[in-house]
Amino acid sequence: MTPEDVRPHLVAVNVGVARDVPWGRLRRSAFDKRPVRGRARVGTLGLAGDEQADRANHGGPVKALLVHAVEDLQEWADALGRELPPGSFGENLTTRGLDVTDARIGERWRVGSALVEVASVRTPCAVFAGFTGEPQWVRQFTHRGRPGAYLRVLEPGELGAGDDVQVVERRDHDVTVGLMFRAITSERHLLPRLLEEERADPEAHRGARRYLADGP
Repeated sequence: MTPEDVRPHLVAVNVGVARDVPWGRLRRSAFDKRPVRGRARVGTLGLAGDEQADRANHGGPVKALLVHAVEDLQEWADALGRELPPGSFGENLTTRGLDVTDARIGERWRVGSALVEVASVRTPCAVFAGFTGEPQWVRQFTHRGRPGAYLRVLEPGELGAGDDVQVVERRDHDVTVGLMFRAITSERHLLPRLLEEERADPEAHRGARRYLADGP
């Protein structure tokens, strides 16, 4: 069975609580996410029972949910030589059959009874590197360029493992999750492209406007 034969669906819904950690500025993180049993309620600020310790960089309406594809986790598991179960990258939603990197910023998905919108991208940080325990993790993750995406929740609802992920609106541009990640991290000349999508993370828009004002 090829990936194209797999209907896009949730493999797992993951939540975590904040705890003290030795990494990062706050020394506190809810990165450690574990799959929940049954169905989970999701609102405009994320999943019931889930926490974000660093709300300046994670969480809030623009980053209510973090999604990663299980296919990407498996690629990393193969490269690292160890298992990476759902939640290993601190994601709330683990999908199968959906190319998250190729999703267009602003597109909308129906997941369970919730409606979500692709708004931003995940960038690696010291806490992510600490939990992973791999040397040069930020550089490795950035180089691979499959970052995962942050979602807005437009219509609260319930979701659970096995639910379909239906793309109900595909935007008329090619500003993908992958392009946005490259623009923010390594190919800053792409930043103005982010202004093509009005639904993109406002912080990305501000970065694009600063780039245009200041020049390369």
